[in-house]
Amino acid sequence: MKEFIKDIIIAIIIVALITIVIKPTIVKESSMEPTLYENNYLIINKLAYFQKDHPQYGDIIVFKSDLDKTDGTGKKLLIKRVIGVEGDHITIADGNVYRNGELIDEPYVHGQETLADEGMEIEDLEVGDDELFCMGDNREVSLDSRSPEVGNVDEDDVVGKAVVRLFPFNQITTL
Repeated sequence: MKEFIKDIIIAIIIVALITIVIKPTIVKESSMEPTLYENNYLIINKLAYFQKDHPQYGDIIVFKSDLDKTDGTGKKLLIKRVIGVEGDHITIADGNVYRNGELIDEPYVHGQETLADEGMEIEDLEVGDDELFCMGDNREVSLDSRSPEVGNVDEDDVVGKAVVRLFPFNQITTL
């Protein structure tokens, strides 16, 4: 009986540690295509930015938004790619994205034009202290930092970094 209780306590500790470190997530929309598709099952590292580390260019992150879920059960979590970090200047012009005056190479976008909200251009938008500028890879449908409804992402709202796609099984990969 003593061994059984010990095994249960060890199992509870392991489960608690795992839930502190990782968060399983299912992609709900098409804003990250062609990198991630609807119903892809991901593992999010919740401790990726816990200490001194900050999100880096190209990281795929999950963050809390102010957007309501369609079923009214709370706020949406969004998954997007980090394009700009604190102090960067972002410009979107002629369908291209520039960071600090340099055209960004974005092979994951597959030639789609990047437009600002409602087709407007963004000129020299500064990313504030402890903020990120994030966009989806499917620029035509992504609701992201280009939109006033999302805007720049506060680093405190970052839930974690997407690190592994587990499903579908034939597409298991690190991100």
